[in-house]
Amino acid sequence: MSSAGCSAPVPNEAAVEEATAAGRGPLVEILYFEGCPNHHPAIALVERVSRELGLDPNLRLVNVPDQEAAQRLRFLGSPTVRVGGHDVDPRTEERDDYALSCRLFKTRAGISGQPEEQWVREALRREAGVSG
Repeated sequence: MSSAGCSAPVPNEAAVEEATAAGRGPLVEILYFEGCPNHHPAIALVERVSRELGLDPNLRLVNVPDQEAAQRLRFLGSPTVRVGGHDVDPRTEERDDYALSCRLFKTRAGISGQPEEQWVREALRREAGVSG
């Protein structure tokens, strides 16, 4: 889903991966594009939930610079949060609408620019082998 309030950046050469925290826990990737207002809150959400679970994730920011990279990375919009290579949104398995756009999530509270906290928590628990 895209939003008119979010604008895509000028395309760059290739996607840039930037390790922000080399933790020993599960790999968490946050895919975004420059100028997206929602990727910083997504980082904060992942960091907070990880702390609450006692996890130290290997957090990576992945800048998606253009439509070609969006297709290659299976980017459903910014922010996309993946834990262990899987999108935290349980309704993405059949989607293929990869685009350089803002992403909106259908949550219990309504439409949001952030994934549901429960999705992030469950994905982190599953990947880290934590019950609860």
